[in-house]
Amino acid sequence: MISDLKNLFLAGIGSAAYTYEKASKLIDDMVIKGKLTIDEGKDLSEELKRNVKSKTEQYKPLTKEDILELLNGMNLASKYDLQNISERLNKLEEKIGNPSNPQ
Repeated sequence: MISDLKNLFLAGIGSAAYTYEKASKLIDDMVIKGKLTIDEGKDLSEELKRNVKSKTEQYKPLTKEDILELLNGMNLASKYDLQNISERLNKLEEKIGNPSNPQ
């Protein structure tokens, strides 16, 4: 579960990096085509860098403790809960003569 969240986080970072690269290429193409001056292209590139940097500084990577706190807040069944339910179910099946396992 934690590795899935880690992969999701890394995918988000990769997506942001890809978007930044595409935006930079678009600015460069506009300068080459003459739709922007070199100075305007530089200004846009710098603004893009500032925006990306400020956004990345706003969000810190999730720690294991952060993820566990989030999962606990979701009130999901724990491994212990599932084991307990399974044990109780087995006891009930034994009491009533397990219909899925006739003797």
